Amino acid sequence: MKEVKFDASRLLLAAIFLLTIMGVALAVYTLRSNPVEEALSGNRVINVLFVIEENKKPLSTYVLMYYPATKRAAIFDIPGNLGLLLTRLNRVSRIDSLYDPGKTGSYETEIGKLLGIAPDFSVVITIDNLRYLVDLLEGVEVFIPTPVSFRDDSQLVLFPSGMTVLDGDKACVYATYSIPDEDRETEEFRRQRFFLGFLNRQIKMNDELKKPVIGKLYHSFFKTDMSQRTLMRLYDELSYIDTDRTNVQSVGGNLREVSGEMLIIPHWDGNLVKEVVKQTLGSLTRQSEDSLSERTHTVEVLNGTAVSGLAGRTAEMLRSFGYDVISTGNADRNDYERTVIIHRSGEENMVQAFADIIRCNNVRREYLPEELHEEHSIQNVEYKSDITLIIGRNFNGRYVVGN
Repeated sequence: MKEVKFDASRLLLAAIFLLTIMGVALAVYTLRSNPVEEALSGNRVINVLFVIEENKKPLSTYVLMYYPATKRAAIFDIPGNLGLLLTRLNRVSRIDSLYDPGKTGSYETEIGKLLGIAPDFSVVITIDNLRYLVDLLEGVEVFIPTPVSFRDDSQLVLFPSGMTVLDGDKACVYATYSIPDEDRETEEFRRQRFFLGFLNRQIKMNDELKKPVIGKLYHSFFKTDMSQRTLMRLYDELSYIDTDRTNVQSVGGNLREVSGEMLIIPHWDGNLVKEVVKQTLGSLTRQSEDSLSERTHTVEVLNGTAVSGLAGRTAEMLRSFGYDVISTGNADRNDYERTVIIHRSGEENMVQAFADIIRCNNVRREYLPEELHEEHSIQNVEYKSDITLIIGRNFNGRYVVGN
């Protein structure tokens, strides 16, 4: 009888092959069963739509853009009274007129068309559920610059100045109150600060929220297209975000009356919004070790022409790109032929990005005295802005023509 020899090497190779096949299959299954993992595997920007809903309408809408490779994020605030030509309604109307609390697809689609990007995920929370969620998170911390004290028909609104931890009830009041003489920018800024605090608290509580009972309760407060597991994986990734350095940009425009209602009509037929988003995505994906590149840069806009109001309109446009325009005014004369950019920050990439926005190649460097090169004194009062823009006659309100 012939002896059968046991070939251990072949058995080992077969086992390795089987384990490899199982590993690949598990990886494919994981990607397919968790959309966040699939998005992360693509090395691309992840876009998340957040809606705080009141009375079945958006109170606040934000699109968070996050790039995993650089751990950077940016947020766009979409005003409800943004006026667009809505093909579904065949008229110019508020963007939030498309909002359906039971089916947000049309609203998401229109926001995607506005920004030029499509949201990957959506998270909706009603103002009632916000109350319970903030309490589950043990409060949301916000900075209130000046004390608030007034009474309307239904409630007393009272908030001290300084760092304050809001419980669920106070958070709802803070996010929803409106003072008759409060300007739109101040109200938007307040709600943006609250959203950042709310996001930051969820990130900090991420490990606690993963506990089975707490996680199930937490997930129940949202209307979302993500499973509990997917939502937790998303917040794992968002935990890298430094919310203190994350910029919230409002989609702006000109306030006009349309059919008896005041609407914000986006600048340049909405093309400016897409340019802002494109530049923002570029800054998120740019690999840079320069910590200064992520801060908000200050700009002074001076009108060097005889065109009235040009500095103010240009400032509004630059704010759409996230720049902090700290002052506007008239230049030393009104007959500048060429627009000029004067910069003091020393960040060549930042200055070039600024120049590209208005297509200006007339850029000058103003050197700081040696004693002002310390980091703590860069923003010395004598040099109050990183950039001074002097508008000349070759500026058409959007671009420099001819240089």
